[in-house]
Amino acid sequence: MARYTGPRSKIARKFGEPIFGPDKYLDRKNFPPGQHGLNKKRKKISEYGIQLREKVKVKYLYGLLERQFRNAFEKASRSKGVTGEVLLQLLESRLDNTVYRLGIAPTRAAARQLVSHRHITVNGRVINVPSFQLKPGDIIGVREKSKSLEVITGSIAERRSARIPWLEWDETQMAGKFMSILQRADIPEDIKENLIIELYSK
Repeated sequence: MARYTGPRSKIARKFGEPIFGPDKYLDRKNFPPGQHGLNKKRKKISEYGIQLREKVKVKYLYGLLERQFRNAFEKASRSKGVTGEVLLQLLESRLDNTVYRLGIAPTRAAARQLVSHRHITVNGRVINVPSFQLKPGDIIGVREKSKSLEVITGSIAERRSARIPWLEWDETQMAGKFMSILQRADIPEDIKENLIIELYSK
């Protein structure tokens, strides 16, 4: 599966959730896309279909390809702790996701681009790998010459008011601190990771 660059509202409507962020079209048309919308008779989804649907949703949510997602799952399964919870911790600890959570970028896709284009630093060093895994205590900042970029200043000006418990933001430095490994209950999105574990366990 190549990285998705098509209509995002269509995918959000398919899952019935704003997986790419706030979506005015989803608010207006909170039903599946297609010619017949809600009137279209749909077959009952199998157990496998439900599990696959959840995995695809999480891949869209974090912007991962199949191999990247499977690698994250295999790493989680080898780690101590509950596999599903560890998987989400690994995904949330990615640099691109953290840049999005801090409000430096309006979407995860924009955050990935900022990282790839060398606008983001970790502990003062430029990192251009979106999948870079952060550790507690790491400082995520904006490169000095990139602080005036419109996409960054605009996103920070409209930062979400919701507090992210495992992150701390310093407005004056335009930098955030990865405070600790997150707790499962702190993730705001509706993710049923147990379905993904069941899918990969077959």
